[in-house]
Amino acid sequence: MTTSLHALDHISRRSLLGMAGMTGAAWLTPVAHTLAAKAERVKGREPAQSVIVLWLSGGPSQLETFDPHPGTKIGGPTKAIRTAARGVEIAEGLPLVAEEMGSMSLVRSLTTKEGDHERGAYLVKTGYVPDPTAVHPSIGAIICYQLPEELPSGLRTEIPRHVSILPDQWPGRGGDLGNQFDAFKTYDPKYPVPDVAARVPKDRFERRLADLDVVDRAFAARSPRQAARTMHGDMIGRARKMMSSEQLKAFEVSHEPREVLVRYGDTPFGRGCLASRRLIEVGVRCVEVTLTGWDTHISNFEGCKTQNAILDPALAALVRDLRERDLLSRTIVLCGGEFGRTPKINPTDGRDHWPTGFSMALAGGGIRGGHVIGETDPEGRQKKMTDADAQRIEDVHATILHALGIDYGWEYISRANRPIKLSQGQPIRELLG
Repeated sequence: MTTSLHALDHISRRSLLGMAGMTGAAWLTPVAHTLAAKAERVKGREPAQSVIVLWLSGGPSQLETFDPHPGTKIGGPTKAIRTAARGVEIAEGLPLVAEEMGSMSLVRSLTTKEGDHERGAYLVKTGYVPDPTAVHPSIGAIICYQLPEELPSGLRTEIPRHVSILPDQWPGRGGDLGNQFDAFKTYDPKYPVPDVAARVPKDRFERRLADLDVVDRAFAARSPRQAARTMHGDMIGRARKMMSSEQLKAFEVSHEPREVLVRYGDTPFGRGCLASRRLIEVGVRCVEVTLTGWDTHISNFEGCKTQNAILDPALAALVRDLRERDLLSRTIVLCGGEFGRTPKINPTDGRDHWPTGFSMALAGGGIRGGHVIGETDPEGRQKKMTDADAQRIEDVHATILHALGIDYGWEYISRANRPIKLSQGQPIRELLG
């Protein structure tokens, strides 16, 4: 089945229930309502509602994070430590994450053909390789496109539902779904969110809005396309609502007790992870928090030590916080970058780009904890990775969408009039609880 991108009133299983909730479901028969409710469940549980992506920009070394090989020629000086998951070891620089591994799973055999930063980031964030005939939406945009604005609890989000904190040069994009699904970009939550408060007195602000309304009406009169007129007015309305919304306080981590900030590490990335939890609580669907600095061609081991000291408390505290607040079951956490690092250590004590056999961590939202998918060769030989062992980024996307109750095979029609699936992959069944 294909549906036009421009027919924004498309009906998915999730939007069906969303509309049913708004209308009292009077137009649904009891059988239809039952079937719709049943479609909302994944293997007998409620589907996840939100995703937090911890983006490790630059390509983190799997050997210094989630897939160490101590005592081998490729392992370098990195040692492994036990975790809360039986038989699972990770790098010594992540002791707090090790304590939370019972709630997390690892995919250690991800393989792509994209060893370039920009192309690799595009693939991991969209599930597609770059294509000049399409601009594929990131997973956060897909989630916001497919899931209703109102949560099952009745909470309705007044701030952007797709947020990028500390964005790098490849933040989440709406692509062919439209720029209304682009991530709202903000920076260190230690500081106020920029450009959401008026900088002039209230009366002057109201006059500016009145002037803007005149411009909007003139624009609407001249625009030949109803969709463009509606979208422009809708964006203005959303911006005004956001500026006065109490939900903006979710960005303000300064409201948290000092000990909570310290537990997350009290770094820009740690504060971003804390803000992501707060944003999920007010109904934001996808938050991406970026930690740059993983491009360790030189001094890999010292570089990863520095990065792990930032990642470890933030990731561990986020998983623990979500679990203790009863949010982990409905929130998926994905942690990884565009590729990994070579088993071979180069002459500058670094590791180079390696899209073959790298790692990602997942938790929550129906993802099994304490599980490991795939393995890599301790001798670093690429040829040992068989088709059965290798996992595709596309399959990670399909797994996440499936856990959210989204039909990952659903197609939209792009601006180039081509049918494109939300995901080309298949769910990794071993990850689904």
